[in-house]
Amino acid sequence: MSMEQSLQGAPEALETDGNVEEGKQYLTFRMADQKFGIPVSDVIQIIGIQEIISVPEYPTYAKGIIRLRDMIIPVIDLRVRFHKEAREYDDRTCIIVTTIMDEPFGLIADQVDAVLHITEDQISPPPQMTKEQSEYAYLAGVAMLEKDLVLLLDTQKVIFPAVAQKILDLLPEEADEETGAEDTASEEPSSQPATAEQK
Repeated sequence: MSMEQSLQGAPEALETDGNVEEGKQYLTFRMADQKFGIPVSDVIQIIGIQEIISVPEYPTYAKGIIRLRDMIIPVIDLRVRFHKEAREYDDRTCIIVTTIMDEPFGLIADQVDAVLHITEDQISPPPQMTKEQSEYAYLAGVAMLEKDLVLLLDTQKVIFPAVAQKILDLLPEEADEETGAEDTASEEPSSQPATAEQK
C-alpha cells in the first residue's frame, strides 16, 4: 500500500514512502477551516492520537509526551500553537512525527488529508512579518492550487528554538527512571517467610 493510499485510512500508524521526490511532495492536513502542508521528507511517521502524559512547566501548546517504541516524544497541539479554538481529540486526530532541532517531536493535527505534488511556481512567499509578528515565522510559503490554498510550514520554526530546547531539557530521562525503579525494588522487604537462620 502506498503512502497516499494509506493516508485515506488515517489515523493508523504510517511510515513514509522512500520513493517520493523530496521537496515536491507535501503531506497536507487540516486545522479548523485551513489546510496546511509540510514536506514529506520531514515526516517520520503518522500515528493516531494516544495517551499523552502531561509534563509540568511545558508551554500550553506542548501537551506532554508520548512513548513510541523506544522513544519519548514531546507533542505540540497545532490548534493551540496557532491560536485557534481548542477541541476534543477524536478518531480522526493524528500525530505527525517530525524532527525539530534533530530531535523527534509530534504535531497534533485535526485530520490528515493527502499527499500532494506542489511545484515551485505554485508557491508564493509568505507575507512579510513585523517584529511583533515574528512568532508567525513558521510559514514557509503559500501554495495556490486549483481548489485549495495550502499554508506550507517550516517545521524547524513551528516553535522557537529556545522553547524547543526547554521542552527537550524537561524530558524525563528514561535511564534514570529505570535505575530508580530497580533501586526501589531492591529496597522493598522480601515477602518470603523468614528462614530459621533469619529468625
